[in-house]
Amino acid sequence: MKSLVLFFRKPVPHFFSIEKVFLSVAEQLDQQLDIKKSFLPHYTSSIRKILSNLIFARRQKGDVYHVTGDVHYVVLGLPRKRVVLTIHDCVYLHQYSGIKKWFFHSLFLKWPVRYSKVITTISEQSKREIIQFTNCPEAKIKVINNPVTTAIYFRGKEFNKGKPVLLFLGSTPNKNLPRSIEAIKNISCKLHVIGIIPEEQEKMLSEYRIDYSKSVGLTEDRLAQAYAECDILLFPTLYEGFGLPILEGQTAGRPVLTSNQSPMKEVAGKGACLVNPTDVQSIRNGLKRIIEDEVYRSQIVQKGFENVRRFEPGPIAAQYLALYQEVINGLS
Repeated sequence: MKSLVLFFRKPVPHFFSIEKVFLSVAEQLDQQLDIKKSFLPHYTSSIRKILSNLIFARRQKGDVYHVTGDVHYVVLGLPRKRVVLTIHDCVYLHQYSGIKKWFFHSLFLKWPVRYSKVITTISEQSKREIIQFTNCPEAKIKVINNPVTTAIYFRGKEFNKGKPVLLFLGSTPNKNLPRSIEAIKNISCKLHVIGIIPEEQEKMLSEYRIDYSKSVGLTEDRLAQAYAECDILLFPTLYEGFGLPILEGQTAGRPVLTSNQSPMKEVAGKGACLVNPTDVQSIRNGLKRIIEDEVYRSQIVQKGFENVRRFEPGPIAAQYLALYQEVINGLS
């Protein structure tokens, strides 16, 4: 049996979407491949730790090496013809400038893309950005969508029209929390934020007298429970490589509000209320429609159930297996 080494970043509190995706894939492939899950020993916080991670990666042995995201530079320590690299997004290139942008562009994108045998990414939008920032040949990049996690489940719940619970995942700038707070001002609801709320947004919540709660470092089980307890997934994000919470909300059987931008609108299909994430009134109008229009609400929930079938773990794992076999066959 051929062996696969899956490289993961050192676990980061509050951020575990990459791990969820590829642990789910690994579960589907453990009968076809000998899989080793390798977590790096250090965060990417200094040159010394980057070098230490590279040395660690070089010591791992396998037939195929797959760097699953975030720590793209690790491919530079692996056998070139055996390397698969997944790039989820290029968000850091939108956040930095000057020497910092050059550093991230080179070490996390340009050099790893040039070095790797195959690049995978999770949406056509991310593929376009990788080509834009690296001039990588299109044929070298394969789009394989994220699978929906098996940890999320459906639990029937009567919709609380009087005071719905709005589940909001993340608090980084791209998640669009400030506009979301503006949008729910004077709407009877409870906001549940998964993540550390910045002080400025805490002040807004207090000023607008919005009932809210926050959770940090949730386990998979507790996150699934948060979906089951909510009435609406509020996800008007400004930027994502994919948008996994959309599928999680649909799997849980909750109405989803998300952005009318790529890749969110493609991921959601017809199973979500799509809004302009830069327009507070658009977010507000979409939310009010979900709350007040029972027929519409039921329609997007049903279409959400239908949509997630496209993202079941089995077929997506099969795409990765075919890719690994392609790499292995290329060595002979």
